[in-house]
Amino acid sequence: MSVDPTPLNGTTYLASKPRYEILDGLRGVAAILVVLFHTLETYNTSPVDQIINHGYLAVDFFYILSGFVIGYAYDDRWDRMTIWGFFKRRLVRLHPMVIMGTCIGFCLIFFGNDGFPMIGTTPAWKFWLAFLMCLFMIPCPVSLDLRGWGETNPFDGPCWSLTYEYLANIIYAFFFRFLPKWALMALLVPSAFFILDITLNLNVFKALTDDRNEAKYTVIGGWMITGEQIYIAMARLLYPFICGLVLYRTGLKLKVKHGFVVCSLMLTVLFCIPYLGKTNNIADGVYSAITILIFFPIIIMLGVGSSQNNHEGMISKICTFLGDFSYPLYITHYPVMYMQMGWVWTHRKAPLNNHLALNLGVLVYCFANAYFTWKIYDIPVRNWLTRRFLMQKKN
Repeated sequence: MSVDPTPLNGTTYLASKPRYEILDGLRGVAAILVVLFHTLETYNTSPVDQIINHGYLAVDFFYILSGFVIGYAYDDRWDRMTIWGFFKRRLVRLHPMVIMGTCIGFCLIFFGNDGFPMIGTTPAWKFWLAFLMCLFMIPCPVSLDLRGWGETNPFDGPCWSLTYEYLANIIYAFFFRFLPKWALMALLVPSAFFILDITLNLNVFKALTDDRNEAKYTVIGGWMITGEQIYIAMARLLYPFICGLVLYRTGLKLKVKHGFVVCSLMLTVLFCIPYLGKTNNIADGVYSAITILIFFPIIIMLGVGSSQNNHEGMISKICTFLGDFSYPLYITHYPVMYMQMGWVWTHRKAPLNNHLALNLGVLVYCFANAYFTWKIYDIPVRNWLTRRFLMQKKN
């Protein structure tokens, strides 16, 4: 495990704990698969022929990772930390890259006008209001839609999942942290049922509409402010996050040799399994439910149990790098995807070499941009914010 640097002289600071490197590495693997999923998604004609078919489940995996890491990092610190102190730490960790991702989307949005003509007809006031709201992670309602998708952040679509990550942190601070293990385990039952309600299309609460079309029997959704989309997003958040907390508090873990390689292969296979059956097939819903409810917790337990033998060497360095790189990659890659979609939709008959060159360029841009924004912007800004707002002068 790795430890953050010691605080500056003359200050006190609640330093970060050692990290589970394999979990860090898996976060990076999932982020890379998300980028590949979104790159290839433009070419699918239906969920049946989507390559990296279940890549959207990365969001659910991120939430279970988050639940475990939040519990590990903060459960035993509340005697030395206020709620506001917790929120400041989380904002310093997450929000600088939310701003960066939104600003990148702001700069690139008009380059995707060919694929999203609604952009060119949007009044200036709506454009600027949406931008300001997104900078402060205020979800945009459908009435502020800029491209026709109704996204809560039309400049950087994946920010919707960060909105619910913020919400999970709030619920944890005011509620989950007080609950004993048995109460959290009891909450797993209704939260698991919400997953089943969506993936099996039971629609017990009549929250799902009849026009989910190809998203039926999946957990796809969460990026709009509608009753159905909020229900889907909350279902996707609650079970994984609570499960991650339970795994930390119960200490459940499994050990396997070459843990990072094994867990990475498991995650990749789960994401790449083809669609089961034809469109709107309950078999695929069963698969998604099993993956979220069972396989993801197993991967976390393997990652936790196997990290103990992963202190040194190249694998440890790779995992640490992937963990640090994952968030900048996830939160900055999508603005250019809007441009890629627009080009592909209007040049479907272009030579194959053109498509290959385009997508290779997109991938190079995504990884290079994430790396440079991480090194040049994210790290310095977070260091400054840490010194400014998290370190307290000794008396």
